[in-house]
Amino acid sequence: MKIDRLILGEYETNCYILRESDTAKDCLIVDAGLGADRLINFLKEHKLNPVAVVLTHGHIDHIAGVAALRAEFADMKVYIHKLDAKMLTEAEHNLSALAGVPFSDDPADLLIEDDDVIEQVGIKLQVLHTPGHTPGGICLYSPAPASSDTSRGGGKDEGIVFTDDTLFADSIGRTDFPNGSMSQLLNSIKEKLFTLPDETKVYPGHGPITTIAREKAHNQFFQ
Repeated sequence: MKIDRLILGEYETNCYILRESDTAKDCLIVDAGLGADRLINFLKEHKLNPVAVVLTHGHIDHIAGVAALRAEFADMKVYIHKLDAKMLTEAEHNLSALAGVPFSDDPADLLIEDDDVIEQVGIKLQVLHTPGHTPGGICLYSPAPASSDTSRGGGKDEGIVFTDDTLFADSIGRTDFPNGSMSQLLNSIKEKLFTLPDETKVYPGHGPITTIAREKAHNQFFQ
């Protein structure tokens, strides 16, 4: 899998552009940031076709770019967990009204749930429902290739997980927003993320890449 990361907007949201290979032109986007101008320029510069965008949760700094993406790429599909669906369409739920810049958009094309598999552009991502930051927060997991699959590097490549605003390097997501829950978030991390293989690479919604092993050993919230 080819992964490009863009840091978008004043909240420095990580946006990930996923492709099956370096030469593939169809791509899958994870989160759209607060503004999509830089993302759209990147897609055009590299002649990429965004088939779908998966929103890891419904806060404004992860979803606002969807409107511009939809205007530019009419066939692109939008995924969000069913419990965060109204955050895409209602400004009072996605925190934009609270920030004084109300934002709403059309509903998602596809609503997802725990353990669903998103299969697009030759990539499969398992949905891990990890509530706590928001009710419908999700992580997206792609396990390492099976050791018998020598054509794709066997078991040498680490698995990867996109952890939304659930788990960061040395920290976790905020739970002081409406409908947040610290106990839910900690349970989500312990039950859905810390059970993944230690070598799994963690691609968070903000900040640097880390690993499951590192967070189990050093994250201040689990010491």
